[in-house]
Amino acid sequence: MKNLISKMKVRWTLLFVALCLLFGVGLYYLSSSYFRGEEVQKAQNRASLYRSTLLGELERFQHLPFILAQDPFVIAAAAGNDREGLSRRLLEFANSANLDAIYLMDLNGLTIAASNYNEKVTFLNQNYGFRPYFKNALKGKRGEFFGIGATTSLPGYFIAQRVLDKNKNVLGVIAIKLDLSDLAKAWQEGGENVFVANSDGVIVLSSDKSWRYLTLKTLSEARRKEISLERQFANETLQPLDWENIGVGNVVLNGEKYIHAKSSVSRLGWTLHFLADERRVVERAWFAVIGLAIIASILLTLAVFLRSERIRSALNTSQADREQLQKTNKKLAQEVDERRAAERRLERAQSELARNSKLAALGQLSASVTHELGQPISAMQNYLAAAEFDKDKKERELSIKNLSGIVRRMINITKQLRFFAKPSDKEMEIVDLRKIWAGTDILVSADINDANIKLNLKLSPEPILVKANRLRLEQVLVNLVRNSIAAMEDCDICEMEIIIKQQGKFGIISVKDSGHGLGTSSLEQLKEPFHTTRASGDGMGLGLAISAAIVKEHEGIFEAENIESGGAIFIVKIPLVEKEE
Repeated sequence: MKNLISKMKVRWTLLFVALCLLFGVGLYYLSSSYFRGEEVQKAQNRASLYRSTLLGELERFQHLPFILAQDPFVIAAAAGNDREGLSRRLLEFANSANLDAIYLMDLNGLTIAASNYNEKVTFLNQNYGFRPYFKNALKGKRGEFFGIGATTSLPGYFIAQRVLDKNKNVLGVIAIKLDLSDLAKAWQEGGENVFVANSDGVIVLSSDKSWRYLTLKTLSEARRKEISLERQFANETLQPLDWENIGVGNVVLNGEKYIHAKSSVSRLGWTLHFLADERRVVERAWFAVIGLAIIASILLTLAVFLRSERIRSALNTSQADREQLQKTNKKLAQEVDERRAAERRLERAQSELARNSKLAALGQLSASVTHELGQPISAMQNYLAAAEFDKDKKERELSIKNLSGIVRRMINITKQLRFFAKPSDKEMEIVDLRKIWAGTDILVSADINDANIKLNLKLSPEPILVKANRLRLEQVLVNLVRNSIAAMEDCDICEMEIIIKQQGKFGIISVKDSGHGLGTSSLEQLKEPFHTTRASGDGMGLGLAISAAIVKEHEGIFEAENIESGGAIFIVKIPLVEKEE
């Protein structure tokens, strides 16, 4: 029996080991696939980055030959005048633009002025009529070319543009040479494998100098003769690179496997290639397998330990359960009694809170009535004073008419006490938001004039229809205007801007002033009843609280903020009437 049990244990152990190995192999291949995808994406991103850098370098001076071809000194020299002076001028241009050379050729390709005229190796009096960039530019095409310099034996990127006189006659070709060796040096210092090949597969730029002027594919004899006639690569033999594609995104270079990404360069038919080391994928895959194996071992050990602890704890718990159950029952009964007592105290507290809330509401209501009626009474005083001193009969009649309107407004305000207690949708009607200013103007115009405030009023030319209580919206605008007037009491510049317009699905009323702003108070604090930033006796702090309540009744939005140049702006947004309404 013991032998049978031991054999079973051995079998289960071997099966467990086999499953672990199978899982490890599967994990390795999954990790390799995942990390390979990451490395391929990273390589593609790096290739795109290097491509952008290369394009930036190639396109940085694309405009310069065209500009030089329009220069009067270049045109004059191409016509045969002051070529020595042009050489000195081109030297200054080349030094300021950090160019390898700028030179002017006649119709035969002979250089007649050059920025390196004073150097030992100079383009002056050299003939470049065989170069493709010269031939293309002479035909009116874009002259672009990369090759090893026929004079300096140094590689460069050439850009050429033909020179025309005022009668559009061709006088010659102006060309610049851009040295790209600094770019290749930067790639080399970056420590990454990157190179650029032209349309023939010849590597023209590379982070590894040994790859330069090798080919990715075998060149035909005819193409080699053409390159030789153009003297593009001087005496370079253009031998094949030890290079082989072994699948999508993978190459073998000099016996080493690399992840390969390439990106097409729009100029000259070049292609940029980026190589990432394949060993990075293998290392990360092994790290994943080993890391998971370590974590699995720790978890298994922890599981065995916790299982033994649970068994021992269960034994101890079973012995103490009976005593604990008795204690729990006693404690539960005590908690039930305490909860019943707490519920009775809560009921008494709720009754007391309801009484206090009624008293607070009554106090706020009385203060609100005082504040609401105070503004029309102040306006009545202004119009009575004007009627007393005004001898003109028409002006007195106008003042009396305005007083009648204010009295009617006071009557309407008192009628609104029922609405304050319980708002009703019956008082809402479709109102043109622009007409809110008409009722407001009667109440605030005298105050604005007395405060010498410059008012800038902007009303929409089109109707702005909202569902609202007109008098209550007028009260909001009156409160905002009076707040702005009070904010500009001690200001040197007193300007107020009132805008009523439509914006999106809302009708907008905004009041902007050049006063002292909101200070450190937030809009939520200013909307609290009895919160005010004025001196004692100048206000009760109910204006914005009432305005916010009215805007909320209209399902609107109330906003305010400080202005950087000084002052504040208050914005009221009321929903527009929908087409069905």
